[in-house]
Amino acid sequence: MAKRTRRWGLAASMALVTLAPAAAAASGRDTAGARETAGYLAAGEGLDLAAVLPGPPTPGSPRALADARAFRDSRALNGMARWQQATADVSSDLGERFATALGFRPDWTKLPITAALLAKFDADRSAAIGSAKAHWQSKRPFIGSDLPICEPRRPSLIANGDYPSGHTAHGWGFALLMAELLPDRAQPILARGRDYGDSRWICGSHSRSAVEGGYMAASAVVAREHGDAAFRRDMAAAAEELARYRTKIASPR
Repeated sequence: MAKRTRRWGLAASMALVTLAPAAAAASGRDTAGARETAGYLAAGEGLDLAAVLPGPPTPGSPRALADARAFRDSRALNGMARWQQATADVSSDLGERFATALGFRPDWTKLPITAALLAKFDADRSAAIGSAKAHWQSKRPFIGSDLPICEPRRPSLIANGDYPSGHTAHGWGFALLMAELLPDRAQPILARGRDYGDSRWICGSHSRSAVEGGYMAASAVVAREHGDAAFRRDMAAAAEELARYRTKIASPR
């Protein structure tokens, strides 16, 4: 077991050197890093989220009107504590954003197996989200409005479709995996994952429907990943690595 774990650790360390900076910096908006990282699923094995998710609401429908109302009304939070949190949650450094829920601030350089697992999962998550966004090509709620949002209106943000929210899926996928790897911390991790996703509609960068779609998308991809034997092996190895890491940081020399 020790030899096998060391082999996994070496492979994971090499992956971190040659691929994207895994969990600490991978963006929820389908970055080049995520696309360059090889995921667990080969071409054609991933999910077609357009066949799984309900899709964005039809213009003028009750859901669409509710989304517009939520965007407009939540602008009143500008400057308040929840707005400030949403602004901080624009960051996709999930180790930092989830540190309180995890019970520790992970040093990913000392967690190569876990970091590589998260990077490979996020590659599959990113591919599925990217295809879904291209399918629906829905506009973000702030387009055509001068009401404030909690992050800059960058051209890349405007060009990237609203539905489903990749940032939400990034955070919720992380929460689902870490809750499974750290079952004693599952409740605060999942609560933080939901809160992290909600930051997107509070920020105004996404509609509430897109955030809901992000939650569903991440849950669907996590379920699909569990059907892959390599993913299941890496989850077991990551659980062992995290247990050792937590024991070490709890008893520093």
